Amino acid sequence: MAIDAQSGKISSVQSAAGPGCLIQALWFVFFGWWLEVFSTAAAWFLTINIIGMPCGMGILNNIPRILSLQPPTIEYQVIQSNGQTFISASKLPQRNFLLRAIYFLVFGWWWSAVWLVTAYLICVSVILIPLSLHMFRLTPFMTTLKRY
Repeated sequence: MAIDAQSGKISSVQSAAGPGCLIQALWFVFFGWWLEVFSTAAAWFLTINIIGMPCGMGILNNIPRILSLQPPTIEYQVIQSNGQTFISASKLPQRNFLLRAIYFLVFGWWWSAVWLVTAYLICVSVILIPLSLHMFRLTPFMTTLKRY
């Protein structure tokens, strides 16, 4: 986003700095693919009861980090006004927790299972691994509408 006005200039940059591609690939090959399966199963078990739901949703929302050490996206905003520059960093805005919990109970639990099985099947072909990693990255959104 870039807004240029007479009073100031606002620009926005999204970043997700984390370990390099080689480290992420090694993590995925040796740990991520099986750790994510166990994490997802534990998260679904925790969300069965009301008490464990926040912990289960927290695990489901961090699947990209568990799978390939991918950090959440951070949005930087640079605001220039009257000769002064202000920089602020924030995570992506999220929907209401209650709405996300209702979505999970109605759609997310079964849709994320379909999504993850599809991603795993696509991952079997070596050529489509980048597509499956992108699908894994979108799992928090498919499960609980969390923007990662």
